[in-house]
Amino acid sequence: MSSKVTPYKDSKLNKKAQVAQMFDNISKEYDGLNRVISFGIDIKWRNKVVDLVSKTKPERILDIATGTGDLAISLAKTNAKEIIGLDISDGMLEVGRQKIKHKNLENLIEMVIGDSENLPFDDNSFDAITVAFGVRNFENLDKGLAEIFRVLKPNGIFVILETSVPTKTPFKQGYRFYTKYILPTIGKIFSKDRSAYSYLSESASVFPYGEVLNNILRKIGFINVQDQPQTLGVATIYTASKA
Repeated sequence: MSSKVTPYKDSKLNKKAQVAQMFDNISKEYDGLNRVISFGIDIKWRNKVVDLVSKTKPERILDIATGTGDLAISLAKTNAKEIIGLDISDGMLEVGRQKIKHKNLENLIEMVIGDSENLPFDDNSFDAITVAFGVRNFENLDKGLAEIFRVLKPNGIFVILETSVPTKTPFKQGYRFYTKYILPTIGKIFSKDRSAYSYLSESASVFPYGEVLNNILRKIGFINVQDQPQTLGVATIYTASKA
């Protein structure tokens, strides 16, 4: 469903290439603008993801669509021995590398450029895999999730943090107004890429969430699938495992 929405309507590039280009374009402004747009609540959501992962005591973690590495850096609290952050945008990764260097985490966290739908790792490689605000950017959702399933170890944990749409009035109407009018306007004012935040808003509005995404995960083969709506339903944390 989400593959129908692309950042640049007139581009002849496929969605994957457009997403990489978009995040390269906004990489230097992404962190600051993201804090403004989410009112900083995204930090709280990421901390919940870290808590869920931490309980499983993973040794090796993969953070897909890591962007500038916010979640990968937070996952250092889990006492894992190795954390790999993978992203399709080298511009975002370079910002992340500088943050990791500043925090002296270079021996723990490695930033790798790569495609989430063709992961460069062996089967059953990771104790935990996370994706924060990235699955809706997959060109082929089923293929990306199947790759995650492949490289996750049996009994490992998979955690998704993604935007969702509130279902209760008046939060549903307020969310739609904010994402349709306010978010793109903020992006156009403060971002050099005027299309980027319109795409991020539109892709969030059409992406499957709740039980729909749960069923997609089950179809791929994941077990123990659960969803936990956050902040009136504007985001959802999904957890799953592998038999």
